[in-house]
Amino acid sequence: MEEEAATVAGGGRGEQTWRRRPPMKVMVAIDESDGSFYALQWVLDHLLGVGGIVPSNEPSVEDTGMITLLHVQQPFHHHVYPVGPGGGGAAAAFYGTSSSFQEGVRLAQAEASAALLARAMRMCSDKMVKAETLIMEGEPKDTICQATEQTHVDLLVVGSRGLGKIKRAFLGSVSDYCAHHAKCAVLIVKPSGDSSQPQSGAAKP
Repeated sequence: MEEEAATVAGGGRGEQTWRRRPPMKVMVAIDESDGSFYALQWVLDHLLGVGGIVPSNEPSVEDTGMITLLHVQQPFHHHVYPVGPGGGGAAAAFYGTSSSFQEGVRLAQAEASAALLARAMRMCSDKMVKAETLIMEGEPKDTICQATEQTHVDLLVVGSRGLGKIKRAFLGSVSDYCAHHAKCAVLIVKPSGDSSQPQSGAAKP
């Protein structure tokens, strides 16, 4: 973050120059897991008033900063398999309804995303913290990192889903990936049962 300078009267000692650090821009990744909402609550409880995140009754966003609530919708992939002898009729019937089926899935995704972000916005409102929402589509790992670059945030906050060793080996960890690939500081918040302190790190450019 760059600092901005201002000159004020020094009360008989001439003019003095002081520097104010711009408000920190924070992004919190939100999904359906309890871990992501725990991470958001941790930010609201522990970063409130720090680095420019202050109650929303302050005069302007420029002075108060803002949390960006990001939700990533995974792209819908549909597959058609032959059914019955030859499979032609069944496949043709599926293709005939695939467009409306896909539209229904997209609508359900949009409603689910809106509900998740509405819950997150209420949490911010309860703490009087300004927030904005952002919905993107793609694979969560890559898309979250892309979002941090596009929005030029200073800090990315992600929750820990607590994957076991087997799932972590096959699926990988979104939080671990972001910690290594996001081009901003990354804070990984673990539930208190997993660790008494959150993890943090600065991603390499």
